Amino acid sequence: MLAAIWMVFLADPLGDVLAAPTVTSRVIGVGGVAALATLFAWSLVRYWAGRTPTPRTAVLLVAGELVCVALIVLAAGQSGLAGLVFACVTAMIVASVRAGLVTVAALVLVLLVLPRVVPGWQPTDSLVLTAALASLAMFGFRQATERNRALHRTQEEVAALAAAQERDRIARDMHDILGHSLTVVSVKAELAGRLLHSDPEHDGAAEPTPEAGRARNEVAEIQTLVRSTLADMRGMVAGERQVTLAGELAAARSAFDVAGIAADLPGAVDEVAEEHRAVFAWALREGTTNVLRHAAARRAAVTLTSDALVIDDDGRGIHQGEPASSGGGGNGLRGLAERARAVGLVVQTGPSPLGGLRLAVRVPDDEAAQRGGEERA
Repeated sequence: MLAAIWMVFLADPLGDVLAAPTVTSRVIGVGGVAALATLFAWSLVRYWAGRTPTPRTAVLLVAGELVCVALIVLAAGQSGLAGLVFACVTAMIVASVRAGLVTVAALVLVLLVLPRVVPGWQPTDSLVLTAALASLAMFGFRQATERNRALHRTQEEVAALAAAQERDRIARDMHDILGHSLTVVSVKAELAGRLLHSDPEHDGAAEPTPEAGRARNEVAEIQTLVRSTLADMRGMVAGERQVTLAGELAAARSAFDVAGIAADLPGAVDEVAEEHRAVFAWALREGTTNVLRHAAARRAAVTLTSDALVIDDDGRGIHQGEPASSGGGGNGLRGLAERARAVGLVVQTGPSPLGGLRLAVRVPDDEAAQRGGEERA
């Protein structure tokens, strides 16, 4: 539609071409008008579609339009100079800004000088003004279009980043939530397997029944399935799940009891600051999962204060434990560190006095010292 509007400038040259004295002139003129209109429309539609031409293509387009203008001038005379308006606009569309401005300046100079040096032609300053204003308008149109395209690309990048962050959040929460639950299921299945293998039939008092053998196989398959699920859970889509510190303490006590781990857990959470309880709950869940899954521990201790949660075990520790969670920067600790950082806490891992791993989430030392001084004052 925009290209069609510009064709108004070709009305006068086309009328003069059709009134040319010879058929040859009329054919040449009509061909020049048609070719000029085609090249201009093609360049404008191509630009609108976002297909930027190469410098060579830009030169060929402007040169082709200038040839068409020359053919129109041969057939229609001075009125054919209106075609230079199209060449100016095309230069502003397809060429670089600098090259376009240089081309427009040169063509405007031609419009100023040529009618004054060709016998019988009259100066047409209005056409000069039209070419300058049309080029200026197309320059503004081009700048606005490119800014809109840049804005659109930025929006797409923001959307892509948001999608990536959402995928990271889902993976983190999936690890925090399902990892803990499936680890407890795996521990329970392992315990059930040990109980089945320690029954009197298995000790030689009697031949194992088919049902007992099938039960052992089913329990073994449950363990295999849970381990496989723990390794493959990457695509679950779930919203945020709220956890409570008291609920996680109860769940940790139950999980340690099932696994046969002697655990020293606090009985209340009243002294913990309200803004820290959610992060401490996630930390307790992560620490419990690590002890059950990686540490091979027989003892664990959870210390809870108003400013810190500390989980110790007597397991394999950092150097012999699983690297993904025992201080190696796995998804669980990364997600926990992000949650802690959001509320001004820090996550620390290191050797435990019990001989294994210590996982601590606490207020930074400088803030804790300042708070202690205020309380003493």
